[in-house]
Amino acid sequence: MQRPLSIGVRAAWADARWRAWVLGARVIRKLLRMAGRDDAAASWSMRHYARWLEGLEPSAGDIESLRAQHHPDGPLLSILMPVFDPCIDHLHCALESVSAQTYTRWELCICDDASRNPQVRELIESAAGRDTRIRVVLRPENTGIAGASAAALKLARGSHVVLLDHDDMLAPWALHFIVAALRKAPGARLLYSDEDKLDEVGRRCAPHFKPDWNPDLLHAVNYVGHLVAIERGLLEEIGGFRRGYDGSQDYDLILRCEARLSAEEVVHIPAILYHWRQSPGSTALDASAKRGAHAAGVAALQSRFADDAGVRVDSGPFPTTYRVSYPVPAPEPRVSILIPTRDGGDHLRRCVDGILERSTYASFEIILIDNQSREPQTLQYLEAVASHDKVRVIRYDHAFNYSAINNFAAREASGDVLLLLNDDIEVRSTGWLEELVSRLYAPGVGAVGAKLYYPDGRVQHGGVVLGLGGVAGHSHKFAAADAAGYFFRLVLPQTLSAVTGACLMVRRSDYLALGGLDQDNLPVAFNDVDFCLRLGERGLRCVWTPYAELTHHESLSRGSDETPLRKRAFEREKAYMRRRWAEVLARDPHYNRNLTLAREDFSLADVPRPYIGWLYSGAQGTRG
Repeated sequence: MQRPLSIGVRAAWADARWRAWVLGARVIRKLLRMAGRDDAAASWSMRHYARWLEGLEPSAGDIESLRAQHHPDGPLLSILMPVFDPCIDHLHCALESVSAQTYTRWELCICDDASRNPQVRELIESAAGRDTRIRVVLRPENTGIAGASAAALKLARGSHVVLLDHDDMLAPWALHFIVAALRKAPGARLLYSDEDKLDEVGRRCAPHFKPDWNPDLLHAVNYVGHLVAIERGLLEEIGGFRRGYDGSQDYDLILRCEARLSAEEVVHIPAILYHWRQSPGSTALDASAKRGAHAAGVAALQSRFADDAGVRVDSGPFPTTYRVSYPVPAPEPRVSILIPTRDGGDHLRRCVDGILERSTYASFEIILIDNQSREPQTLQYLEAVASHDKVRVIRYDHAFNYSAINNFAAREASGDVLLLLNDDIEVRSTGWLEELVSRLYAPGVGAVGAKLYYPDGRVQHGGVVLGLGGVAGHSHKFAAADAAGYFFRLVLPQTLSAVTGACLMVRRSDYLALGGLDQDNLPVAFNDVDFCLRLGERGLRCVWTPYAELTHHESLSRGSDETPLRKRAFEREKAYMRRRWAEVLARDPHYNRNLTLAREDFSLADVPRPYIGWLYSGAQGTRG
């Protein structure tokens, strides 16, 4: 007979504690002001986040309604908890966070990996004695976290396995949301949620609102993290946890799952279901705390790409980040660099000279499309540079239409690959073309974009986010040159919905198959976004890479957008995009619904979108 741990009392205590954390954050905010501290982290975690949670998460009434629901036919969820010498209080909180779940069809599978503190086993055995849903194996010798996780997995009987560290906590509604997601997407084999952290005194901070399924980002960092639920059958297919990857055993597990999964089999739940504790020696507090974890992550990626010839895995720019480099095909595909210009003058010269002087990629041509230049300086330069064996000059003697100009040049190009490039772009370093081409030829990629900077060094383009400014905007615009971005997203390659046409690489065959840029409806603005979205309709993804870096002297290509005529045209193009792509613009899969659409800085949304609405919605739970 099942004997739960005083569910009603513990549930009330858990609900009260969650709200106490919110109130406690307000007190801390006052102390920070008194101490004169006003940095960005304090502003995020103490001012915005605490207040914002009140409108985001289920209320006490919502929680009681969830508890009142009965799920006799609901799936059994197996929670795995490998344990080794945790803080007793933290282990106690982890256990209570499980017993306080609003969804009750769970089992907790614990493997104690020979903890040295006898209180650990006493607490585990006591909990198991009070609740038959808690199943325990006690190992006589320490075998490491991968071995302990594997032993816990052997106890599991549920349809899906949920991973929980011995000092972390689940939100009271965590399992409820997993079950709801499974009902919305019955074929889901891997599910993951958003998460935040608990500081050393239990305050919630550092929320990580994640994108939907993004294998390119996963190959650079384990962004999936917590909470993750995996179909038990899938774990059996891949052989479960592997020894030799301690510290990155979960990453190794997810990578091996990823290799077998389609995007339709993965669900991202856009709600914080997991609280990752920042304790001394924890990677939640210091990513470099566990020395072997990073090396194990490199090894996991090397194993993932072992059968892919020419793929190289290196350390990334920060601890627990990685760089996967793809090979450039042999022979090198010929790249046609299309550069529209009108009276480009000095910035055109800077653009072309930079390409010719700094590019180490051999097989390319530059096509300069002269759109009615009149200034003698530009005309003289075009005449002179046309003698270079890698440069052609062609004339487009019609009114300015960025889409039509590029479409005209694409038909004239001789390359297998097109690179749309503004004439106000400046090449910063060597290797940029190799990076773009190698990414383009990775499986399933349709377009690749680069990291662009303003002349003063600030970031101009970190990819495109749909919905910003009503249609689309640039990720991390105005960020410092050395900024890592939101959870490293400014320094790691990733799939995005679109990239800017100021530097956009695409196969010529794909470009022509789509009819190029939309010159009828989008002659100037948003033609790049529309093109990328049409690639997406064909099953091809857009990848942004920070390893191709260029400077963008923005708006020199076409001048100011501030004339009345240009403003009216811009509004027409904006309205067209809203009609054509209304559903997609409202929900960018690579930008979380809990983040703002008013700014480019990945800060919290101005108005919280309560989780409870997602829980009861009929929509699929695969959009962030």
